[in-house]
Amino acid sequence: MNYRVATSPLDITEKLKATNGELLSDPTHYRKLVGKLNFLTNTRMDIAFSVQHLSQFMQSPREPHMKAAYHVLRYMMQDPTLGIFISNKSDLTVTAYCDSDWAACSDSRRSVSGYLVLMGDSHVSWKSKKQATVSLSSAEAEYRAVRQVVGELV
Repeated sequence: MNYRVATSPLDITEKLKATNGELLSDPTHYRKLVGKLNFLTNTRMDIAFSVQHLSQFMQSPREPHMKAAYHVLRYMMQDPTLGIFISNKSDLTVTAYCDSDWAACSDSRRSVSGYLVLMGDSHVSWKSKKQATVSLSSAEAEYRAVRQVVGELV
């Protein structure tokens, strides 16, 4: 089959929920696919948030979840050689960036944090993860994200 490539890792018009859509008759294929995508996040940081989001539905995956996993594959078809860049410059300056999406999970209302740590121009660490507790404000969610990236640096 000939599929069009996707320009973003997740379809921004679709909000995935734990209970929407038909349950998959055999969830094994979904679990294997998301597991392989999770492995790819070691070199493809651009799919880290998407894979983290899809991993939430491993217990009882549904049709929209599988459709979203295929969307990530179509996104990766856009440039399959894309990966991390390791610079040969001697710059050892450590720079960290973080962000959070307040109450991003519509099922639990927990926020999602993400961070990126650079050494010079080289990516050395990155992660996207749902926060452990519910934040009462966007400022609190941002502080939790900062705490997470600082913990990575220490």
